[in-house]
Amino acid sequence: MPQYQGAIKSKLPKVGTTIFTVMSRLANEQNAINLSQGFPDFESSAELSELVNQAMKKGMNQYAPMAGLMSLREAIAQKTYNLYGANYHPETEITVTAGATQAIYTAIAAMVGEGDEVIIFTPAYDCYEPAIELNGGKAVFVQLHAPDYKVNWEQVKKLINQRTKMIIINTPHNPTGTVLKEADMLALEKLVSNTDIVLISDEVYEHIIFDGLQHQSAAKYPGLAERSFIISSFGKTFHNTGWKVGYCIAPENLMTEFRKAHQFIVFCVNHPVQHALAEYLKNEQHYLQLNNFYQQKRDLFLELIKESRFEVIPSSGTYFQLLSYKNISNQADTDFAIELTEKNKVASIPVSVFYHHKVDEKVLRFCVAKKAETLEKAAEILNNV
Repeated sequence: MPQYQGAIKSKLPKVGTTIFTVMSRLANEQNAINLSQGFPDFESSAELSELVNQAMKKGMNQYAPMAGLMSLREAIAQKTYNLYGANYHPETEITVTAGATQAIYTAIAAMVGEGDEVIIFTPAYDCYEPAIELNGGKAVFVQLHAPDYKVNWEQVKKLINQRTKMIIINTPHNPTGTVLKEADMLALEKLVSNTDIVLISDEVYEHIIFDGLQHQSAAKYPGLAERSFIISSFGKTFHNTGWKVGYCIAPENLMTEFRKAHQFIVFCVNHPVQHALAEYLKNEQHYLQLNNFYQQKRDLFLELIKESRFEVIPSSGTYFQLLSYKNISNQADTDFAIELTEKNKVASIPVSVFYHHKVDEKVLRFCVAKKAETLEKAAEILNNV
């Protein structure tokens, strides 16, 4: 194919192939166990799949409403009230999205303009910074450090100025598996009071939280809820990341701006899947039991590797478990992750890639959303490293 000969000025000159693609490709090439990319290797509910099939057979195959199927928005509103005591109107304050990444991008596109600053906490999921840059904003970074990855709110306070448009939080946190506590949310609520700062609260792992901890949704805190785009993911919740369906909830004045962008970015979302999810959400156990389901997987993995030389950094939620290899090697985490994949046949993600300035604390991220036999095979290998 002949190539375009004109000058190209990239809007994302620093962005290449994501580490998730790189490590998954390497895992496939090396026939390695893939604990790198965050997706389950088991099927989603047969009941849910059958509900999608039924919706297709009933002819629910054309465009859905732009904001999402009303029955699904009503189910989301009820779920949010039951869990967090917050009332969101399904007509004006809830939008179904093509996954959480699209929701995050849309919220940023709707609110961030040229020269606006957005505070993000690193290590951070990799979609935040590019979305900010594509919309003319500037990412401002707060670095968190192993082993606890706690937020220093006094440091955050010093970064806030008249250009600060947005703060993005993520709890439970990818990649570290940490969670924000009530004290964190109250500190943030105090910081943003009497400002024009808006928030994105990335809560895609809201139903995967361990050890009896409670998810601290921004919806529970009035001073945060009034300025927050709260984003969640059915793909993460119901083990079907490839379906790419999520949602955003926000006060009406923020949601009005969100939908202005949403209708031109994606317009609407998979129609039969929305019908299925609306029906599936009627049984709240489908999401309330996930904490125990995934904690069992985390606990199994930790039990299986307890004789290894890796050092566990406790995970309080998400699909992920961090392991320090500082007792094994002094290699850069990117190099050690590649060696572990090529030589030992287990793929992970080096945590330094989630930082703006590559902070290498000799830590790898492993996905535990896998079948027991997958975790057993991986652990056997890790115990011999």
